This record gives sequence, structure tokens and C-alpha cells, in this order.
Amino acid sequence: MLKRKNAKWLLLPMAMLLFLSFTNLHKFYVSVTNMVYSEKDEAFQITSRIFIDDLDDLLEERYGIKSNLATADESKIADDYIKKYFNTKFIIEINGQPVAYNFLGKKYDADVVICYLEIPNIKLPEVKTLTIQNEILTDMFDEQKNLVHVKWNGNKKSFVLIKSDNKGMLNL
Repeated sequence: MLKRKNAKWLLLPMAMLLFLSFTNLHKFYVSVTNMVYSEKDEAFQITSRIFIDDLDDLLEERYGIKSNLATADESKIADDYIKKYFNTKFIIEINGQPVAYNFLGKKYDADVVICYLEIPNIKLPEVKTLTIQNEILTDMFDEQKNLVHVKWNGNKKSFVLIKSDNKGMLNL
């Protein structure tokens, strides 16, 4: 009986050591972007989900601003810089031509910022190819993965874009 009690006392520190070793795991770098074509609005509606702390760090390193995203002290110019960053790192081409999109705003959900974008005035029958270049956070984190899901007319296509392979193309 004494051996069994001693084994329990040895097991507990070993289990705690194992548990604590998992607290320093390497961080997971990912964003998820959904593009959905709305027939009613004749527009691609886009949401992009990015971890708040990663975007906050990026805005400080790239633009030198303390954005303090998702806090009471959030910078009033944070949206301007997020829009500026998206315009340089998230590029969409339709039929081989770059298209402009509108940055509609953002909201927070737990530890994620959801950015809302829209490409208006799109007549889907005229779209032959759609190219998406997503370099969001790849300039900050080499391990960054950007998942992109595109839905149109009941079809769905997904890409995993990384720093060295940052473009996906669809033939519609």
C-alpha cells in the first residue's frame, strides 16, 4: 500500500511538468477570409478574421502606431491603418485586372478582429477568373497561413496561402 501512495506522489509532479511544458508551445499564426458572392447586392462580401494581438503588433511595427485594438484606448486612426495595410497586402483581380474594394469596418469577437470588405458592382456572369493574393501578416510571421474560402452560385473553393505561395486563382 505504501508503494502505491508513493507512486501517486511521483505521478503528480510528472503530470504537472508535462502540463507546464505545453504552456510554451509555439504560437499558431492563421487568418481566415470568407468571400461570398451576393446575387441580390451584386457584390463580393468579404470577412477576414485576424488575431487581435498579431494585428496590433503589426500596426506598431510597420506604421509605428500604438493602436490598442479592442481596448477603451483604441487609436482613432487604427481603422485608417488597417485599411491601408489591407490595400497593400490583400489584392483581388477579376479577369486579370485589380479591383478596388471598400473597407466597411471591423468588430471584435473574443481574441479576433473581423474586418468587413466589399467589392460592389460585380456581375458574376462577366467574371471569368478571380485571383486572390493574401499576404496578411506574412511580412511579420514567416509561419503565417491565410485560409481563403470563396463561395459563389452554390460553389465553394478554398485556398491555404503562405508567404512563398500567396496567390490563388479560380476559373468561374
